[in-house]
Amino acid sequence: MFSIEKNKDLTALNSLAFKSSAESYCRIEQETDLSQAISFVKKNNISFQVLSGGSNLLIAEYVTGLTLHMQIKGRKLVCETNDELILRVAAGENWHDLVSYTIKQNWQGLETLALIPGLVGASPVQNIGAYGKEIKDVLVKVRAFDVKQLDFIELDVEQCEFSYRDSYFKRNPGRYIITSIDIKLSKKFTINKNYKALELYFSENNITVIKLKDIFNGICVIRASKLPNPDKISNAGSFFKNPCISHSEFSALSIDHPEIIGYRISESEVKVAAGWLIENCGWKGYQSKGVGVYHKQALVLTHSGGANLGQLLRLAEKIKNSVFDKFSITLEIEPQHFP
Repeated sequence: MFSIEKNKDLTALNSLAFKSSAESYCRIEQETDLSQAISFVKKNNISFQVLSGGSNLLIAEYVTGLTLHMQIKGRKLVCETNDELILRVAAGENWHDLVSYTIKQNWQGLETLALIPGLVGASPVQNIGAYGKEIKDVLVKVRAFDVKQLDFIELDVEQCEFSYRDSYFKRNPGRYIITSIDIKLSKKFTINKNYKALELYFSENNITVIKLKDIFNGICVIRASKLPNPDKISNAGSFFKNPCISHSEFSALSIDHPEIIGYRISESEVKVAAGWLIENCGWKGYQSKGVGVYHKQALVLTHSGGANLGQLLRLAEKIKNSVFDKFSITLEIEPQHFP
């Protein structure tokens, strides 16, 4: 049932745990709630923003307008064959819970995306990815509410215009509100051990006959060893995108910095590990007045309490400047500003 709360505390709804409140707030538990909410916004000529899992946000202390908290739940098997299936998942489902569910069903496709925080609806916006896999690799279509046309639409994977940590939705903020996604998963298991950390996990645990759950468990162990649990250490995950540079630029940097970490992504570009750049500028483990850089992974900025968003952004700017001064590479912040 559509209802609005005033001055809603959002502190517990953002993983950086910055103090925040919403001028107006409503839970979206079904598509009719969303239609009513947007009608309310249009009628009262106010702004709105969509809150998902709060794990990839830089949230303001006071959020004006109407905050729509996406909480639509549900999973549905759309169709299946002997080899594959299509699963429809509502936007308010927890992403890691979804991955765990598919592993229990022995369906392959999401196993390397384990332990990514947040809800399903945000996954296409950011084109979430890890260990060689992105949501675009399994996505069939997205159902969303078009705020401009005031109607629900469906977009296939090509229409989503995915690229590295980017999408059509991200480039058109406020236009579309995702309510569900359809993903294609495989019933046949194929092994992909392209990552040394995963191979090492198998070796250390004497796993020779590799099963789907072993890859899932391995990814969980690896991610937990590098990235802090937001429930224990407030953070927004990877704070900077891994920058992409030309092969010639990477070769030039490799002369002075032979240990630099980069991955060829095309004939023209190399993706450089932003965490390596930040660590080699001396920031790993840095802490000051409630904000800092995680001691196990320099790509993650943390909030230990009592600080505000401005302090974190000033730290981020210092990090960006030092990386540019040393490597001539410009880092880009990954979390989205809210609103």
